[in-house]
Amino acid sequence: MNPIETERLTLRMFREADLDDYAEICADAEVMRFLGEGRPLSRADAWRQMAMILGHWQLRGYGPWAVEERESGRVIGRIGFFNPEGWPGFELGWVLGTAWHGRGYATEGAKAALRYAFEVMNREKIISLIQPANTASIRVAVRLGECLEGESEVFGKKVLIYGIHQEAWRSK
Repeated sequence: MNPIETERLTLRMFREADLDDYAEICADAEVMRFLGEGRPLSRADAWRQMAMILGHWQLRGYGPWAVEERESGRVIGRIGFFNPEGWPGFELGWVLGTAWHGRGYATEGAKAALRYAFEVMNREKIISLIQPANTASIRVAVRLGECLEGESEVFGKKVLIYGIHQEAWRSK
């Protein structure tokens, strides 16, 4: 998988050397409150999550990328696709460390991922699953052109389903 570069970011595969940065992000309660079980992850759990992400790539041919800030070279989060067995659909998700919130990085990286899904992968539809209280992620989804389509339950929690079809994306 070739990295995807934006003006300020590089989306690339996770590497073992990313563990320090990624574990710091996963240990932050503010970051993790809307993800999974809603709790911070230990370093060992962050390692397992990186391994799961790489396994998703191996099994599906796509997955979340590590997000590297080009200026600093630091891993600041993950952006990409998730669609494990039983998932509501082909999901685009984004997670950034709190130090990088409010800079437009999530929108910048997610736009590049959306373009990749529609132009390279030829996907017809992309969804994003967002907890109702996660207003920052809802704003990103709307900036991407995603519209509220309904709701579902993931990990025992209500999520809103935002989505966009390739046709609507191309007409933007």
